[in-house]
Amino acid sequence: MHSLRNRWRRDRVLLLLALPGVTALLLFHYLPLGGNIIAFQDFQPFLGIWHSPYVGLDNFEPVLTGDPVFLNALVNTLIITLIQVVFVFPLPICLALVLNATISERLKRLTQSILYMPHFLSWVIVVALFQQMFGNGGMLNGWLRSADLSTFHIVGVPELFKLMITSQVIWKDTGWSTIIFLAALSRVDPAQMEAAVVDGASAVRRLWHVTLPSIRPVIVLLLILRLGDSLSVGFEQIILQQAQVGAGASEVLDTYVYNHGIVGGDWGTAAAVGLIKGIVGVALVLGANRAAHALGEQGVYAK
Repeated sequence: MHSLRNRWRRDRVLLLLALPGVTALLLFHYLPLGGNIIAFQDFQPFLGIWHSPYVGLDNFEPVLTGDPVFLNALVNTLIITLIQVVFVFPLPICLALVLNATISERLKRLTQSILYMPHFLSWVIVVALFQQMFGNGGMLNGWLRSADLSTFHIVGVPELFKLMITSQVIWKDTGWSTIIFLAALSRVDPAQMEAAVVDGASAVRRLWHVTLPSIRPVIVLLLILRLGDSLSVGFEQIILQQAQVGAGASEVLDTYVYNHGIVGGDWGTAAAVGLIKGIVGVALVLGANRAAHALGEQGVYAK
């Protein structure tokens, strides 16, 4: 007890600074978890949580019986997740390596500033920019028409929708995502790099045997966290473009929850799907973290 009092006296300023953030976390992230009870109710807003009838697992029927609309949303979500993990996740690493190798510090800072700017644009602006650039009446097709060339139909084509949203994510967030990797690269031991140069290692060898192993813990950590969020693939970005391509190509689990819960009033089914999505996310984080431990990495938390 005496030790606890001493620690409180020593760290009280830091604890008080953390109090608003912890309070917001509890109020807006942990307290709402109690609302998952509506996944087991025939929830009616005018009755509330306490008086809505309990229906057991009836709301999970679309998941358990393989409802075609739900399966379509699940398949689209998994495909987009796979594309983004395989093609989008490595890009900030590659870009950070290129920036880190830039000799001119002024050029490096200028490039970083330019690459960071799209992150601060809302998805409404990003989607509008892509439509103005690549839409049927956009700048690209306007230039092609003026040159008497055939036009391209990119925006609004269901078959190209996943490619389009992946391109938007790359343009908007790749530069911003390099921040963590650049910070990790700044901690690479210069002595190891100098020793590799003395030993005659080429630039590729130094990259493979010194640089990448040094930032590997950060890569593993971010990959685990990305897997935990893998079933969330960008609600706002997709819902803004869903009317153009149709639900068949664009319906994902987040929009399924919105369309069935908020729009359709099927609150129980929407909550059930959201609950399953959260449980799968936690399971993916724990499983990936265990795999990281098996491979000798620390992961999200140590053993």
